[in-house]
Amino acid sequence: MAADAGRGQLSERHPRRWLRTPVLALGMLWALPNTVLGLIGGGVGLAFGAHVHLRRGDMALVFHRWPWGPGGAITLGNVILHTGDTLDSPCVTYAHRAGHGDEPHILLSDHERAHVYQYMALGPLFLPLYLVCGGVSVRNRFERAADRYAMTGHGWWPW
Repeated sequence: MAADAGRGQLSERHPRRWLRTPVLALGMLWALPNTVLGLIGGGVGLAFGAHVHLRRGDMALVFHRWPWGPGGAITLGNVILHTGDTLDSPCVTYAHRAGHGDEPHILLSDHERAHVYQYMALGPLFLPLYLVCGGVSVRNRFERAADRYAMTGHGWWPW
């Protein structure tokens, strides 16, 4: 009886808490086609020295020391392929790199988490929309939104 009372109090203090898990599960399911691509890429990377771990806060499996690419990270659904050792490293924003202003450094983990959210909202539509919006560039609204989220903690939605 006391345990039930405790759960009731928790749900009254956080009325949307009961909604969070099903919504996240639906988002992960919606992103699953892209996540499978990430798992395939990560699995191949394991054979070449990558290692994997779960980052619950980022809602992603992260493959560190992924051996291909120019450096940094790429997100595919709920998988992040990362060429370095830790996502908790500072990096510059796309606008800063392009010379559009002097912006503070952000954490790569925050930027990639924004992409995870974008995938969970857009599912299989993410990659085509991302490419139509300019791919990996400062012009891409998805990248600008991910940088904004990494700087402020909100604003991951690209529109």
